[in-house]
Amino acid sequence: MMGPGWYLRRLSRMGPAEVVGRARHAVVQRQWRSALPTPPDWPSHPRFAAALPSGTLDKVPGEAVKRLLATADELMAGRAEFFGVVRTDFESPDWFLDPKTGRRAPSDVYAFDVPYRSEDTVGDIKQIWEPSRHQHLTVLAAAYALTGNSDYAARVAAHLRSWWAGNPPLRGPHWVSGIELGIRLLSWVWTRRLLDGWAGVGDLFEDNPDFQLQLWHHQNWLSTLRSHGSSANNHVIAEDAGLLAAACAFGWFPESPRWRTEAMRSLDVQLGRNTFDSGLNAELASEYHGLVLELGLAAAVEADAAGTPVPDSTWDVLLRMTDALASIVDNRLRPPRQGDADDGFGLIVDGLETDRWASLLATGEALFGRLDWWPPNPGEDVRTPLFASLASRTPRASGVRAARRPAHLRDAGMTILRSGRIWARCDGGPHGFLSIAAHAHADALSVEVRHDGVDILADPGTFCYHGEPQWRSYFRSTLGHNTLELAGTDQSVSGGPFLWTRHAVTKVIEVRTPDEGPSRWTAAHDGYAPAVHRRTVELDGDVLKIVDEVLGDGRPAARLAFHLGPAVTVRLEGNVAHLSWPGHSTGSVAPVHTAAMELPSALSWTAHRGELDPPLGWYSAGFGRKEPSTTLVGSGPPGLLATLLHFS
Repeated sequence: MMGPGWYLRRLSRMGPAEVVGRARHAVVQRQWRSALPTPPDWPSHPRFAAALPSGTLDKVPGEAVKRLLATADELMAGRAEFFGVVRTDFESPDWFLDPKTGRRAPSDVYAFDVPYRSEDTVGDIKQIWEPSRHQHLTVLAAAYALTGNSDYAARVAAHLRSWWAGNPPLRGPHWVSGIELGIRLLSWVWTRRLLDGWAGVGDLFEDNPDFQLQLWHHQNWLSTLRSHGSSANNHVIAEDAGLLAAACAFGWFPESPRWRTEAMRSLDVQLGRNTFDSGLNAELASEYHGLVLELGLAAAVEADAAGTPVPDSTWDVLLRMTDALASIVDNRLRPPRQGDADDGFGLIVDGLETDRWASLLATGEALFGRLDWWPPNPGEDVRTPLFASLASRTPRASGVRAARRPAHLRDAGMTILRSGRIWARCDGGPHGFLSIAAHAHADALSVEVRHDGVDILADPGTFCYHGEPQWRSYFRSTLGHNTLELAGTDQSVSGGPFLWTRHAVTKVIEVRTPDEGPSRWTAAHDGYAPAVHRRTVELDGDVLKIVDEVLGDGRPAARLAFHLGPAVTVRLEGNVAHLSWPGHSTGSVAPVHTAAMELPSALSWTAHRGELDPPLGWYSAGFGRKEPSTTLVGSGPPGLLATLLHFS
């Protein structure tokens, strides 16, 4: 639970307009407490006119269908996994239960009185919210659409009726956060679309007063309480995307034309603000790049199909985001692991085994066309033919697309060095987005290094948001990244969860990324002023060299950390670390790869793995999951510190 100090620090990061806007929201919430807003009369014979064009489902590749049905059948058996916790109650889920702690959130409390940040009161709110995004229902609905098996549709209907009955407007935890309402609306749009042709679909949606009530209140909430100011990040994108999609697909209310217009206008503005000119998401959190791109594409395609004009500027941002994703992925199509990640998806119509990033690139290729430098993409998915069928025109962007693969995205401060199967990300960008930099980590000048898609020098990830402050602090910390810590403190100052009160400023000094020969990157940051940390990374063939310097007055004690991926085995001998890891199997046996790491001899080196107090030596592959990995820490006085990583 946030204390008074956090709220004061949070207030200090707001401008006058945001303070006024939040006061207006507070007034609305007080009004709704005493009197719910009243929806208009439901039209007598609403018609759903946003079905998939005939023949679309025939274009879904067979392997993608198999993956989808494997996931759908697990759901039908009552099994689902959220953030590392397996649930076996999904035939008839409890929408308020956190299975991790066993706690149950209050269901009959005014929404804005629910202390959702308090794990002691409600449990882990992410465990409660995630199933109620209803993305498992779009999977089941897609399974019905592709097989005609009405059992899938009946399960969808049972879950929706249960949820609508248990979550009346503005009661309980599922009415607190706009991003949840927005994503839920997207799920409902696609669930209705994919159930088209099922005998019970009209009774579930168009002729159902419970759906009418839920649909109107969701859209009214989003129209009235849109995120703004220092919170106008991925949340506002989800809110706008959900409102726009629902107002297009279910345009049955008197307010629907206004909702479409305001949501499209806001989405266009916010996509631009949330995206660098280079195409990278401005939060500098790689998974949120994927989330925002998924949301933006889903909303734009929905509007296009409904005949709602989509500005060229919206398509242009989505095109730039797609090209940026193609530019930064490694040879296995994995993007960086920069910043926060909470496994959030905008829309799910594919099976769990479908690669998210390959799917996004496939959808981008269908809508915008691929460039010659894009990486090969052998993946097949369900979403791409569905989206492509709804786009009534091929979007054409006004911007000029890059003729060669960008290696340095200047405004985002991200540089990718490549040599054969070696991929290295260098972080020389802003600390984060907006005044609070909510999803940033204290990772200035950090590096990520992979060999054929395997994490060698890894970004440890995120693991958690609420409820476990020691772990939240560790995974955001400077020591928790492949960079240099001075005086035992982070480069940027945290004001608590999702809040940074002082941001390190980073400047890229030199970048050289020729088509052939050594690549080089140099940058510095002022997070330890008056001292300045400067780092140079050079990749020449199979050798990566990292040089760290501390310039200026004062030379506090330093700790240089290198976090190895969970697949890497290490043997530390003095200042030399011998690394080995299994490669990708091309037959019955996976090859073993090796590397040697020559660490700066001026520091004293120790290896740490799975330590708890304080945490050190951990890797989080996804939200809610962590596993021991090895971290090498060199301690001593800062100086000219050179590290060599030789790949065999």
